[in-house]
Amino acid sequence: MTGVIDLPIQRESHTDWPCVYGSAVKGAMRMLASDYVKDKKEDWVNEVFGPEEGNEHAGSVAISDAKLLLLPVRSLTGYFKWVTCPALLERLQRDCQRLGFKESFLTETFKPNDNQAFMTNKSTDNLFLEEFRFETENKNLESIIRHIGLLSDIDNLKEQLVIVNNDIFSHLARFATPVNAHIKMKKDGTKTVEPGALWYEETLSADSLLYTTVVAFKSRKKESKKENSDILQSIKDLFSDHPYLQIGGNETVGMGWCKVKIIEGDK
Repeated sequence: MTGVIDLPIQRESHTDWPCVYGSAVKGAMRMLASDYVKDKKEDWVNEVFGPEEGNEHAGSVAISDAKLLLLPVRSLTGYFKWVTCPALLERLQRDCQRLGFKESFLTETFKPNDNQAFMTNKSTDNLFLEEFRFETENKNLESIIRHIGLLSDIDNLKEQLVIVNNDIFSHLARFATPVNAHIKMKKDGTKTVEPGALWYEETLSADSLLYTTVVAFKSRKKESKKENSDILQSIKDLFSDHPYLQIGGNETVGMGWCKVKIIEGDK
């Protein structure tokens, strides 16, 4: 796939699923924090994220990759579906347990075969996703829908959520992402294309749902008395008034904007 794409999206090396590397997420948060402290006349960016230069002390937050949970896929059975798979749900469950969430949202093990698609309140016996046809089967997904609702503002998951098997999802994650052709115009005012200036850029579908984990530590800056709760509060304050984060390039054409929701582990 990457052989014909000049600018592919970031992907996990072992699954080839789309992701955003933790370094990119942390860098975007740091940039947002730098703007935030200017307005507030505060200076805790280096204490939270670590100095950009030198090795005086380490940062006080550990930020993971932003991992895919729901992939929007076009469907002939509706305008699109949010698609996931058992492996993604099981990984989310493990991450939740690591962060201290005590309640398990996976009440049963889902094992759809290649031709099955699990839904709740299904309206048809057949479901079409891209070029695939699936036989739909009703499943009780209420617990999954409720917990995913905590991570997002999606309000129609009952109609849109689909679980397919891991192999089918991997294929969709590889080949159902948008790829757009780009050109460069000459600067001489002729409105013609620069010779050879054609490239293909892959993007993650709009309305994709990803999650990242943030773990805060006691400040590592000398003489600082900030506890991990103070460090975490600094991260939460970034999104209190404007819960949005821009990640990656092409900001000037509206790419990379994410709405952020913060969910804390059980005490």
